[in-house]
Amino acid sequence: METMKLSTYISEADIQKKVKDLGQTLSQKLKGRDVVAICVLKGSFVFFSDLIRSMDMDLQVEFFGVSSYQGTTSSGEVKVTLDLTHPIEGKDVILVEDIVDTGLTMNYLKNALLSRMPRSLTTVALLEKPEALKVPCELDYVGFKIPNDFVVGYGLDYQGHYRNLPYIAQVQNFN
Repeated sequence: METMKLSTYISEADIQKKVKDLGQTLSQKLKGRDVVAICVLKGSFVFFSDLIRSMDMDLQVEFFGVSSYQGTTSSGEVKVTLDLTHPIEGKDVILVEDIVDTGLTMNYLKNALLSRMPRSLTTVALLEKPEALKVPCELDYVGFKIPNDFVVGYGLDYQGHYRNLPYIAQVQNFN
């Protein structure tokens, strides 16, 4: 594993405040509905678990595994690694993603889920890189908009490492 120089980009406290705010907003919007929250694996699992615990409502949980990265860049090709286990037809769905950069993965996921006829689809991303978008991609809620820098931590990784950092770090260089 390469040694990487990291610097704190978004602090743990700032992340937790934003997640709490997003959870309260989603609770107000969807309380009393038949909600399914979908975690996009692997990178979203930390954000997802904190987000659903901050929501004051009952909901079901599903996981959707996709892969589109090779090293530090998006391959542009989405590969499904795990599909949903239950139907979402007629349900209010919250799609939770860690980061939207090219927009290709999020658009793929939105189309895949909308074809299953949910009552509604709400998208939530912890991070968005507007400068990196290759296709238009509308999101309902975004935690933080960041420049097109490579970041790790809080579920985001580099070759499977650094997911366990409680904050988001910018990668300064590779040694």
